Amino acid sequence: SQGHVPPAIGVISLLAIAVGAGASGCLNMWWDADIDAVMTRTAQRPIPAGRISPEEALGFGLFLSVASVLVLGLAANWLAAGLLAFTIVFYAVIYSMWLKRATAQNIVIGGAAGALPPVIGQAVVSGSVGIESLVLFAIIFIWTPPHFWALALIKAEEYARAGIPMMPNVTGPASTRRQIVWYSVFLFPLGLAPVALGFGGLLYAVIAVIGGLGMLAFSVRVLRNRTGDAEKRAAMGMFGFSILYLFALFSALLAEQSFGLFLPVLV
Repeated sequence: SQGHVPPAIGVISLLAIAVGAGASGCLNMWWDADIDAVMTRTAQRPIPAGRISPEEALGFGLFLSVASVLVLGLAANWLAAGLLAFTIVFYAVIYSMWLKRATAQNIVIGGAAGALPPVIGQAVVSGSVGIESLVLFAIIFIWTPPHFWALALIKAEEYARAGIPMMPNVTGPASTRRQIVWYSVFLFPLGLAPVALGFGGLLYAVIAVIGGLGMLAFSVRVLRNRTGDAEKRAAMGMFGFSILYLFALFSALLAEQSFGLFLPVLV
């Protein structure tokens, strides 16, 4: 969207948003210390590993939460600060303290927290929320389930031991694989929405098509490989490629808007 902020304000805002994300992660690890301790993937996090106490983590997380919101409000505007505060509360309270242990849709609904930074960013620049950031929100929101469920297929036993109702443990691996495919199918046209709306150019379109086809291919691979090492390789391939996909997609947008690489696809 159109808008401009002084470079110093932009840098401060980015740091405030990053610190806010770190704060919510800190609060999440404080609350989840009990389950982190029984999962191999998370056992070496600072609290279960004994490097810091739960009280220290809670205090640090609360301090960073308040500081990040205040800094963003003073540096940019209070709409952006309010959105950041909502994101922190949504992740630390609604997702971590409720959804994560209550429903197999935990990362679907909770994924909204991880999808909000583009909305905060547009609020920083323009003082409002527009269709551009909402589309980027939707892309991240739909990307989240196939990304995390691929990992959940591999770590299903650990999640079950920790008492976390991840999709493979609730509806079964077969249903989870099908849902990974369907989310990837829906993600493909959604990834091209910025082109249709005119704020994604040729570079972005190429990345979105190649990346979207890659997501589809990896999801089908997950669907077909259901046992043994082949299952693990397929799921890890999906997990790893999904990270590359989202990184490349947003990097293309950044390159087009920041380095004069925007070439319109639709005229």
